Amino acid sequence: MTFGLKLAPQHRVYAGFAIYSFAMGNIFPRLPDIKRAMEIEDGTLGLSLIGTPIGTLTALTLATPVLERVGFRRALLWLVPLIALVYSVAVHAPGPEALFLMLLPVGLMIGSVEIILNVEADRTEFLLKRRIMNRAHSFWSAGFFGAGLFGGAMAHLGLSPQLHLALVAPMVAVAMALFLGGFEPAPARSSGDKAPMFARPTLPILVLVAVTLSAMLLEGASIDWSAIYMRTVFESGPFVAGFTVALFAFSQATTRFFADSFVDRHSPSGVARVLLAALAAGVLVVFFSPLPFVSMLGFALLGIGSSALFPLAISAAAQRTDRPAAINVAALSQISFIAFLLGPPLLGFASDHWGIRSAYGIGIPFIALSLLTAGSLGRRPAAEAINAIPGEAPSTIVQEMEIRAGKA
Repeated sequence: MTFGLKLAPQHRVYAGFAIYSFAMGNIFPRLPDIKRAMEIEDGTLGLSLIGTPIGTLTALTLATPVLERVGFRRALLWLVPLIALVYSVAVHAPGPEALFLMLLPVGLMIGSVEIILNVEADRTEFLLKRRIMNRAHSFWSAGFFGAGLFGGAMAHLGLSPQLHLALVAPMVAVAMALFLGGFEPAPARSSGDKAPMFARPTLPILVLVAVTLSAMLLEGASIDWSAIYMRTVFESGPFVAGFTVALFAFSQATTRFFADSFVDRHSPSGVARVLLAALAAGVLVVFFSPLPFVSMLGFALLGIGSSALFPLAISAAAQRTDRPAAINVAALSQISFIAFLLGPPLLGFASDHWGIRSAYGIGIPFIALSLLTAGSLGRRPAAEAINAIPGEAPSTIVQEMEIRAGKA
């Protein structure tokens, strides 16, 4: 049974990314309040926050059989509202250990939704014969921008994190019913082999992982720590701290929205190097910033720099012909999420020992690694590459109408 608005396939993908990120993004402007209520240091908070990426990595590894049985449509319609609901429960945690445990199920759901939406975006992209991956991820950033503004406003009005996140859950449920009620998975690219429990990364996938590490680490640093950075370094108010999270997401969303046209005209590797230059500039600005508005400019540059590297790598992995697309996407996602797994405690440790500014300086060697490996994204315009996938014609993708995590 379908319900809600009638939308084009790509518009449903965009809506899915936006609502999902809004559901998960509202907690981050409230991290300073949660940290203060628990009376803990940055390092301890960082260790608590890895509950989410551990759950995410577990789902990326083990969720395939469950998703196959449940079906991607049903899973998506239930999981996104549940993310908001479980977050609203997790903020009631009395201490860091409880917060870690309560974030584990959130991570399990996030990992499952990541598989569904990224593979759906790739298949819709192939079906339409034009790139939508970066634009889809721009809507993820747009949803996060909305979460940053809403969370900052709720903090400014004095609402507790518990009440704030309790309000988010029904908002997300209504949005999913309205925009995704008629969601039907796009046709698969072609029939493929069932994915293994752990998608073994090949050497080309590991090279793509190296491209994404700096963006993943610094995106996590900006999402998790930017509000705390503003409150700690400049003693900014809750709205300014929340607005900084939103500004990062806005610059990321804007860049992602227009990135596809640049990638179509130029090469993915060339675009990636420009983004990495912006990422490096953002790190330096945040590290040396003397004033709040200068730091906000730095976070905007971090949003631009981190915007399209992971989507470009996802597309490059999906377009490889050595294995089914879903296996390569899962392998890239599984390994890349290790950056999210290691990021919060690593940055929290650096903050405790050398100050929160130093936590962002850790990104410099990772940016250098990404620059060295950016050529693996491809050197010809993506408009040529997306229509030059051997053995895959529009007539073959109608063979399998259901998207399954283990099939391409």
